Amino acid sequence: MRMRKKKWAVPELEASPLYIKAPVSFRENWQQAFARPQPLYLELGCGKGGFASQFALANPDKNLLAVDISSNMLGVGRRKIDALFFEAGRTPDNVRLAAYDIERIHEILSEQDTVERIFINFCNPWPRPRHFKKRLTHPRQLEKYTAFLRAGGEVWFKTDDDMLFRHSRQYFLDCGFALRWETWDLANSDFTGNIRTEHEDMFEAEGIPIKALIAVWPGRDNG
Repeated sequence: MRMRKKKWAVPELEASPLYIKAPVSFRENWQQAFARPQPLYLELGCGKGGFASQFALANPDKNLLAVDISSNMLGVGRRKIDALFFEAGRTPDNVRLAAYDIERIHEILSEQDTVERIFINFCNPWPRPRHFKKRLTHPRQLEKYTAFLRAGGEVWFKTDDDMLFRHSRQYFLDCGFALRWETWDLANSDFTGNIRTEHEDMFEAEGIPIKALIAVWPGRDNG
């Protein structure tokens, strides 16, 4: 999603303790970026921070690293996180923001970082075949995630796009993930605890059902 340049975004980010200016420097030891060591969760393509702000507030016992390539998006997200935590009377010490190209996510996360769960919410579907490799769920990307996703760790994926969901489902299976749960209509499923985003509200208002799945990484067989 493109956003008009916000001149205030980078200065505000760089002045915020939420923002990690040099994420590569934390590779192999992301726990040092947070107030205390806790299970590490990762959101890829966090956009305007709607999900990250709600998840971090609702889960003070988990650390969340939210990554997006756009500093403009992260600037909006930073404001949203600060506002939500301020309203709740809490300090956002369990969420951090990083601007980075997710295609190169392996440059900032390693096996030593041990991510418990990855969230991918409404990523670009890249509908043209020549662009499939840019999808955040493409096997080329999934292989990178398995380097730091713990055995038994999960990827939670949501999208409005039918083709992306169908292809992604197969991508996960092809890469050795097991599908623990899936639905073609999240709003009318038995799933509880869903964190809604503005994308979700927008698509459902247009009559587009939200597709979702949970894929489990079993780990590598070293035998």
